[in-house]
Amino acid sequence: MAIQQSDVKYTAVATAEGGRDGRVAATDGKLDVVVNPPKEMGGSGDGTNPEQLFAAGYAACFQGALGVVARNEKVDITGSLVTAEVGIGSNDEGFGIIVAIKGAIPTVDAETAKSLLEKAHQVCPYSKATRGNIEVTLEVVSA
Repeated sequence: MAIQQSDVKYTAVATAEGGRDGRVAATDGKLDVVVNPPKEMGGSGDGTNPEQLFAAGYAACFQGALGVVARNEKVDITGSLVTAEVGIGSNDEGFGIIVAIKGAIPTVDAETAKSLLEKAHQVCPYSKATRGNIEVTLEVVSA
């Protein structure tokens, strides 16, 4: 179920200039970066790119969701890491993205880690936003 405007607690605002070969900045000044296409896509690779920014946001959000799930289940996830790998490539409609979420939770066994990742995937706002739109895989990895 979608949230209503009245439910919004915070709104991030960023403006891009020059698309994939320019600059993107948040209105509060806390983010101001040069963006360039990666070398693999014919760019200079000098700046960051939208896929890196999306990966960073998704990883942070998913780690937060993992923390909520762990607290609710009274599971210690000290030292856990979440890595988001965002790939971009051609598809029938031009370009599309694919995501792999890799979680390392050294304080639990692999089965428990997988369960926690699956539950976090159900509550993470980024996961909810992408569900049904892009392929997202979950993988337990060693810390």
